[in-house]
Amino acid sequence: MNYVPGDLRDQLTHVGYDVVQAGLVVGSGGNLSARIPDEDAIWVTASGTWLDRLSRATFASVRVADGEPTSVGAMPPSRLEPTSEIALHLALYRARPDVNAVIHLHPQTALLLDALGEHIRIVTTDHAFYLRRVSTVPFRLPGGPEIAALTAAMAADGTDCLVLSHHGCVVMGDSVELAHKRARNLEEAAQLTYRALAAGRLENLRDCPEEFLDRLSGSAAVRV
Repeated sequence: MNYVPGDLRDQLTHVGYDVVQAGLVVGSGGNLSARIPDEDAIWVTASGTWLDRLSRATFASVRVADGEPTSVGAMPPSRLEPTSEIALHLALYRARPDVNAVIHLHPQTALLLDALGEHIRIVTTDHAFYLRRVSTVPFRLPGGPEIAALTAAMAADGTDCLVLSHHGCVVMGDSVELAHKRARNLEEAAQLTYRALAAGRLENLRDCPEEFLDRLSGSAAVRV
């Protein structure tokens, strides 16, 4: 599937197809959204949609302020029911004005490590650059206001990658592309961590050198 850089819904459609192919979500699990420029609104996947079968017609437009359906340009308000995780998306956009895309997935390795009580190690320079840090949100029932509020509170300090215990993950970015890269790097970091655990060498797994982490902290211009 070729990447189409135009409409935000096209970008999210590309992400949906890719994350299913990568095994980061199964069936209609997971949901995606993006903030619509110059609007107090987001495009968000509709309830029950399969992420590898998205199109422009499978997104609902929802106002960030109150969660109500809204019109976009000349389009009438969407009649589609947004994902059951809409409260989570809206809470994150309200808490983080710098965030323009939210990806919620169910990555198997990240969730397995969480169930084993292990945190994801930041091993490579890519992990350090894209993830910076990974926080774990204690279990709350999916789809409700409690998990939405708790996740948003934990993301308010600038954390962009969170594991939702026994549930999934949420990654954010100032663009769809950046959030997509973070989702891929999160699961790769989890896979490396699990391989070290399975080999009985987790205590020998070294995090990315402090020298590089310090460089990231001191300069927003670093690219890897």
